[in-house]
Amino acid sequence: MLYWITNVLAVYGDLPTALAALLNAGLILYLSVFVGLFAVAVRRLLVKFGPMSLLASPFLWITFELARGYVTGFPWEVLGNSQLKILPVAQLASVGGVNSLSFLTAAVSAAIVIATMPHAPAPRVRYVPAVVVLLAIVVIAAWGSRRLADNALTRQGDIVRVGMVQGNVDQAIKWDPASAAKIFRDYIKQTRQAIFEGATLVMWPESSTPFMFEEDPSGAEVLKNIARQAHVSILFGSDQIERGRPTRYYNSTFLIRPDGTTGGVYRKMRLVPFGEYVPMHQLLFFAAPLTEKVGTFTPGDRVELLPVDGHRLSVAICYEVVYPGLVRQEVTAGSELLTTVTNDAWFGDTSAPLQHFEQAAMRSIENGRYLVRAANTGISGIVDPYGRVLQQSKVFEPAVLVGEVRFLNASTFYTRHGDIVGIASIVFTVLLLVWPTRRVQ
Repeated sequence: MLYWITNVLAVYGDLPTALAALLNAGLILYLSVFVGLFAVAVRRLLVKFGPMSLLASPFLWITFELARGYVTGFPWEVLGNSQLKILPVAQLASVGGVNSLSFLTAAVSAAIVIATMPHAPAPRVRYVPAVVVLLAIVVIAAWGSRRLADNALTRQGDIVRVGMVQGNVDQAIKWDPASAAKIFRDYIKQTRQAIFEGATLVMWPESSTPFMFEEDPSGAEVLKNIARQAHVSILFGSDQIERGRPTRYYNSTFLIRPDGTTGGVYRKMRLVPFGEYVPMHQLLFFAAPLTEKVGTFTPGDRVELLPVDGHRLSVAICYEVVYPGLVRQEVTAGSELLTTVTNDAWFGDTSAPLQHFEQAAMRSIENGRYLVRAANTGISGIVDPYGRVLQQSKVFEPAVLVGEVRFLNASTFYTRHGDIVGIASIVFTVLLLVWPTRRVQ
């Protein structure tokens, strides 16, 4: 699943392939520690309580999966994302978030193991978990199918026509001064096409301007003039400098209003390890080339909602969209539309862009919001509040997508109450592991 990181480190970090592979192997080994801890914890419960203690393994899985994301800062592709294509079942995320889907998936595995393990209880007992899980899946799927058929969220809220610009700029020339003028012209041309097709909100990808918006008055004025002339809002990624001691660099997204003024700026809060900063940089000094070309970024310190036509939208920049809690925080703050901008050129011709897009789609189901995604090399697209992909671009092709979405105010159970499944799993896991030991004979 993470094979593509070796290519990122070698091609864009200027590391020798062998060193890149070694570093990626180290990352994978580090992440696998949490799977190992899960196995150790399950073994401990088996010793304490016997075979039926496997019924607790879904709680343990959630706990260590959450620990992986929190400790490593890399919560990529949690187990529940595997259910995204099964939309009736995936609707459960609107109640318990993606962790509820992880729990259900782990419960299926636990039930199968109990039913087939050689030292399990008598048949009349060993098959009970499988029957219960099967009934739960049937009920969830029936409820999810009814939710999809009702489709209520697609009839609510004000409509906005959004244009997504996919520039398909090769990472090798993205910061080449000789290519800057052409890159900018191409984006302007695509923006005019989106406006011609009726877009009133145009989105560019992460770090899409070949200059820093606040540092280049002439380039900024071109964007402002387009917004004024066409009376549209333009959302785009551009790096930002805050001069001082020390000088700070931010990966930011700006919004230009239809009157040409800046409506707001969101600074990325969750930075990519080894892409925007090097964790433990004194120890991992050899990975510094990954960030030397753009400088080490500083994380933003707050959610910033951006105004469009009397409504408010939120932005997740690149990798931030894999954090359910961050996106939920944006919705509880008042976001009526989820947007995400990214530059997935780093991933190359791998499965990573699809993995990234699908994780973004899960945020739609969790929060009952449309999600619009603009990606430099794809995948750009629109996902409805139920996780259905309405539009999707191809990878490594220039594209302009235009479609209608809605600003929504209704909230899901997950948005209102948060990750109850995760919290309950942690509490239950701790209680089980500290329970006085009773060795099974």
